Parts: sequence; structure tokens; C-alpha cells
Amino acid sequence: MKKNDFLELEVTSTTLKGYGLAHADNGCAVFIKNACEGDVVRAKIIKVTKSYAIAITDTIIQSSADRIADDCPVFSRCGSCTFRHISYDAECALKEKHINDAFSHIGGLDLKISAFHKTSPFGYRNKAVYPVAPANDGGMISGFYAEKSHRIAEHETCAISNGDFPKIRKSVIDFALENGISAYDETSGSGILRSIYLRSAKDESVILTLVINGKFFGSERKEALFCDYITSRHPNILSVLINVNEKNSNGVLGKEWRTLYGDGYLYDVLCEKNFRISPASFYQVNRDGAEILYGIAKKYADLSSGEKLLDLYCGTGTVGICIAEKDTRLFGVDIVQSAVDDASFNASQNGINARFFRIDAQKSLDDGRLADIFPDVITIDPPRKGCGIESARKIASFGAKRIVYISCDPATLARDLAEFEKCGYVSVCAEAVDMFPRTGHVETVVLLIKGGNDSEQLYRIIKYERIFDEAKMLLETKTADGKLTELARELEAYFTSPLWKKDYADDEAGKLPKHLKRGVLSQDGIYDLLENAGKIENGGISE
Repeated sequence: MKKNDFLELEVTSTTLKGYGLAHADNGCAVFIKNACEGDVVRAKIIKVTKSYAIAITDTIIQSSADRIADDCPVFSRCGSCTFRHISYDAECALKEKHINDAFSHIGGLDLKISAFHKTSPFGYRNKAVYPVAPANDGGMISGFYAEKSHRIAEHETCAISNGDFPKIRKSVIDFALENGISAYDETSGSGILRSIYLRSAKDESVILTLVINGKFFGSERKEALFCDYITSRHPNILSVLINVNEKNSNGVLGKEWRTLYGDGYLYDVLCEKNFRISPASFYQVNRDGAEILYGIAKKYADLSSGEKLLDLYCGTGTVGICIAEKDTRLFGVDIVQSAVDDASFNASQNGINARFFRIDAQKSLDDGRLADIFPDVITIDPPRKGCGIESARKIASFGAKRIVYISCDPATLARDLAEFEKCGYVSVCAEAVDMFPRTGHVETVVLLIKGGNDSEQLYRIIKYERIFDEAKMLLETKTADGKLTELARELEAYFTSPLWKKDYADDEAGKLPKHLKRGVLSQDGIYDLLENAGKIENGGISE
């Protein structure tokens, strides 16, 4: 197999990067762009390495049942979406499997997510950054970057973004062209307008930031004219800002900000709490999904009156403030000063007893200001790289009763959970929220409980709960391949042992963690499963 070869391949799985995985006759793994599980394709090889090959689809010979006609004219060129070629149900099933596989293969955990929460795959993004570049005809082009490149894929609309964003972008470009303001050319480093940065709230209000290569958007007079121009055409724009980025680099934002119109903040409501967000501060891009996500986190945190919550990687305080109540105490840590300022303001306006610190979360345990907090609950919402092994150890040394881990990367999450378990924390339950439909990203919330003498019991229940769930799935599909018998025997051995009786008694006495899945501790559930498993293996259950 070599570059430019054509192969007929059967796709056996789909990756979260949108590639179909197939295997050539020699066993080599071939990743095929925009193919999916169940496809049979004629693929053109475009790259060959010692361990794998990359291909593009030349012809779809047989379509997967998951495949749909993509609904975006620039899907093949734009780097924003990953899954416009498969159904949303198939995408969610893929993400759920990926999370559970990460738990078992990377973390070595018996944990499985108990619920996968879908969100609307249309118009959910409340943030967009549109790069701008010179066009060959002397005008400007704007859109999103193609995957792994700085080529701009122009488009008039975007199915996952706020519907006003493309209209506002067009108005900005029209003004720039009419007023002789040039687009930034990253090759030469010349030109003014680099990016158009937009954020929106539930009430459809928008803050607009012009990222420029220079001190002014044309001139002070033109900036004043622009504010009148853009707000008259788009009255929902409540603030206009300038961000100066004169570095010849890939960084989107510079350090210098100026407010031209309004007060420079976005105001939003989340989980019935009010928030002020600075333009550079982190805020979840899917507001409706964030309400589901933080609702799960609040349920898992299960704060009681007087308890203390430590929110690491707190950003503008959204996680901690959505979880905390007026009779609890909140402490937050973030490395960005504007985020810490927003968090303090937000806690105050919501009546939350809180204190926030500007500290790198990974160094927080070494900071004397946190030494005497002794939190009951810790929430973690780190960037994609996770908190890391060393930080997990330090966070565990706080000794909190519960840790709620929110993650946007299943692989780093599973790695960190394994380290927390070494430090005495048991991963009890998990739920996922599809915060980023049509992309390869997904959020997961995990509850960890500080183990003690009951750690062995918790691990045991989680293990048999996983076996119970797998057996139920085989029952639902009426699969009689010997696996169901094997699982049923394991469950029967547990069910008839003194250990099950102890676990059942402790559950009845309210001694087990509140959110621990306990289907395996249901007598009726176990009886029904064992009886029906025997019927299936002996000839099947009639409808």
C-alpha cells in the first residue's frame, strides 16, 4: 500500500475526529476522512506511515445506516463540525461508547455513564471568532479555518452558531470596506482587521469585539462612526470593544482592551443565577447545555447548610455559584484576574458567601491562603489536558468528602480518575452532556467519594452494577451467545452471598452514597434478570 493507491474498504468504527476506521488486506489501519461505521468505500490513500494510513473517500459503494446527507455547504472544507454526515443519534451513541471505553481501557475503571443528555444541535453556540483575510479581488474573506490550517472557509450561515452572528459579521466587513480599513494579512503582517469576536446571552444581547493589528479601527472618528453604524443595524449589540493584537502569531487575542460602546460586559442568566462575563473570560459556549451540566454537578455535590465548596478552575464562578446556596461557603481559584473579578461580582449579586483567589489551580495547594479552608466538596473543571497526575494528588490531599470532576476530554478524565482512586477516592457515578453537538467534543461529570473502610464495598457494588447493566442490555436484545449465561452466573454468585445481604442491608439503612447506582441491589430486579436469562439461553423469550 502506498500513497495514491485506491482501496475498497469496509469501515468498522468511527473516531471522534470524524474518521472511519478500516483495515487493509495487510492489516494496516486506515483512517478515512468523513467515513463512518457501516460504510463500504473506495478510498484514496493520501498518507502512509509505519503503523497506519490516512485516506479520503473517493466513492461510497455502500452507505452506513448512520449516514445522512450533510446539511452544510462548507462541511468538507470547514474545520468546525465533525459529524454532519451521520445522524445525531449515531453521534451521541459514539460519544457515549468513547467515554465508557476511556473509563475501562485508560482508567481501568468499572465505571459507566448512567445517562447521556442530548442538547439541540442547532444554533447553540453563543460564541464565535471569525478570522478575516484579504481576498484576491481586493475585498475581504471571513469564515472559519479549515481543519489543521489557516485557510478560511467562507460561509454565509452556520447551523451551530447564533443566527445573528453571520449578519453582524457581514455588517462589520461592509463598514471596513466602505471606510478603507484593510484586512490583516498574516503573511506580510500588514492590515488592520484580524478577527470579529462575538458572544451572546439568553436574551439575544451581543457583545462585539474587533481584534485589530494597530491602535485604532481606522481612526478614533471611524470608531465612533462604526459604533453608530453597527448598533443602528443590530440594536441587540450592547457593547463594542477593541482588542489590540499586533503580534505576528497564531494567538487570537492580545492583552490590550478598549471599550468603545456600552460597559464591555456580557450579562446572562444561568441556573436562575445572574452572571457578568468579561469578553476574555471563560464561559460555556452552550448555555442550555451548561444548565444541564451544572444541574448534575449540583446534584452530585449535594451541599448541606454550612458546608464549604472549593471551585478549582472557577472562571467567572459559574460552576460554584450555580452549585452553592446562601447558607454554604464558596471558595474559588482561577489564574485569570478578569475572571476572578467577575466571579467576585457574580457571587455578590447572587447573595453567595464567597471568596475568590487568583492562583494557578495546579499550584493552589502550595498557596497559604487555601491552607485553612478544609473543603467538604471540591469541583474541578479543568481545560482539555485535565488536571494531571501531580495536581490530582495535591487535590486529593485536601481531604474533601466529595469531588465533582467536570471534563471535556474522556481520555484525560479517565487518566485523572485512576490517579484519584490511588489516592483513596472512588468514582461512584457519571453522566455525560453533549455540550458540543456535531463536533467531536463531549462533557462528562463524575462524582468521586473519599473512601475509607467502605471503599471495598463501593468498588464491589460498582463492579456488579456494571455486570448487571451489561446483562440487562443482552436481555433487551435477546442475545443468547453464552455471554449472558456467564454474566448471570456472576450475578447469582454475588446475589446468594453474604456480601450482597450486607450491601442490601446497608442500602436499606441509608449508609450508601446518595448517587450510587443500585439496580443490582433490587431483589425483584435480580430475580427477573436471572429468570429471563435462563429462558433466553434455553430457547428465547417469546414477544
